[in-house]
Amino acid sequence: MFYSFHHKFYSCLIILLLSSATATAQTYKKYDIVVYGDSSAAVMATIAAQNDGRKVVLVNPTQFLGGMSASGLGATDFGNSKLDSLGSYAGEFYRRVAKHYGREFIRSFEPHVGQKVFNEMAQEAGVEVHLNEKIDRENGVKMKHGRIVSITTLSGKTFKAKMFIDATYVGDLMAAAGVSYTVGRESEAQYGESIAGVRRGDTFPRVHYTQSNKDHFVADVDPYISPGDPKSGLLPMVHELNLVNGIGDKKIQAYNYRMCLTSNPDERVPLTKPDKYRALDHELLIRNFEAGDHRFPALIEPLGGRKDKVDWNSMHAIGNDFGGANWEYPEASYVRRREIEQEHRDYTRGFFYTLSTNPRIPDKIQDYAKKWGLPKDEFKDNGNWPYMIYIREARRMLGEYVMTQADCSHKRGVDDIIAYGAFGMDSHVVQYFVNEKGFVRRDGVIWRTPPGLYGISYRSVIPKREECSNLYVPVCLSASHVAHGSIRMEPVFMTMGQSVAMAAGLAIDGKVDVQDVDYDKLRKFIPSPKNFKPVKKNTLKMVP
Repeated sequence: MFYSFHHKFYSCLIILLLSSATATAQTYKKYDIVVYGDSSAAVMATIAAQNDGRKVVLVNPTQFLGGMSASGLGATDFGNSKLDSLGSYAGEFYRRVAKHYGREFIRSFEPHVGQKVFNEMAQEAGVEVHLNEKIDRENGVKMKHGRIVSITTLSGKTFKAKMFIDATYVGDLMAAAGVSYTVGRESEAQYGESIAGVRRGDTFPRVHYTQSNKDHFVADVDPYISPGDPKSGLLPMVHELNLVNGIGDKKIQAYNYRMCLTSNPDERVPLTKPDKYRALDHELLIRNFEAGDHRFPALIEPLGGRKDKVDWNSMHAIGNDFGGANWEYPEASYVRRREIEQEHRDYTRGFFYTLSTNPRIPDKIQDYAKKWGLPKDEFKDNGNWPYMIYIREARRMLGEYVMTQADCSHKRGVDDIIAYGAFGMDSHVVQYFVNEKGFVRRDGVIWRTPPGLYGISYRSVIPKREECSNLYVPVCLSASHVAHGSIRMEPVFMTMGQSVAMAAGLAIDGKVDVQDVDYDKLRKFIPSPKNFKPVKKNTLKMVP
């Protein structure tokens, strides 16, 4: 049953609240498994553990279930459309979504439908959920002999367990437990990855549109506040950098709010000018149009078969990705994260306001942008705005095995598979920079399609033995920036959440560390697609 949550969607379950035992501050409750997370993986891990007969609790730092799959990411990237590659709970989620629309399969759905399905699946499983419970990152993780004993939230609730799962998008539990991790981009040399590190976007053909340049500049845009005058300073978001491809750094790809918008006048809430609007913040967008790039700056996909309701994602040279504004987010304090999120909201509203009202924007672009607004039937308790910022990457664990470009490209294979990836190795813009010719270009965009499904290693979701022996990390897993760009799809996260829950149960039954789980026993719980052909292992030389 559910208890200790505040989201309005659950108001119909008040009768369950009245019959449940509510934890109070400083109350210790003991479980087999504690799942700490705000993602779709967290929900599926909890359901899987519950259905496996474990005493499990989901401690969620947000006010809703499902992560990005319930917060605007309606256009699901599969990389493979076959549901048999998703795993049983992920497959069940998408089957239920499709059933809502009277279909056998659908990849794009409205946020409230995703929320509804997550809520139904969790309710049917009878899982225990605590919402709005953020871990005390300074003093809230108690360790003993390399094991997590308990976690305590900022409200004072303490949860003890035999096994823990960090299914957050940022890896807060992992970090608080002292597990090694990295943030940013590895160099080409570190793991022998040809698309690692800095990737300058000024070597692409200067044509109107191709797959290779769709997220790059195709026109020359002046970077200075006063055009042609370096002394006037750079436009917001632009950096004066001498970039060399392949060099590693601590920077991450851009975040945005994955917007759900409608053009139906009866359902539309206008995207108004933000209080802190500055036209200069969007000068780069305007100048790109003036330079001749008239591509509409968005990837728009209808939701649930409705042409008047869409998933709006960033695309082309200047979209609603807020490049460079999120670099400190993964390790920032809760307060600073909320500030960064507000900065992104202001930027996004400013982007839409500029696109639809600035007289320097081409008329056709303005007219189309004016059609769209926030839907009245989404995120009703949050001003119709998505609950969660789109955290494309944050911390990444340095665990027993690091997934890399070699794994995604079928140049290396693993024999301890817990899930399957298929989407392209993908990164959005990391930063805008001034090139040697004095024009703005993008750094960080990569795209490389795997030859087919590839396996994700069990060892990539567990820490090094000497650091922690009872923790799983299925979202901020051990992967390079390049590989994580492919793995980070919501259906994959769901499947990994399910898999680690089953592994945690085996660790409990065998009274062993996560590093010693018998994979032959785990293998039978891992949903395997029918069309998967194992990749032969080889020994690539890599720098640790």
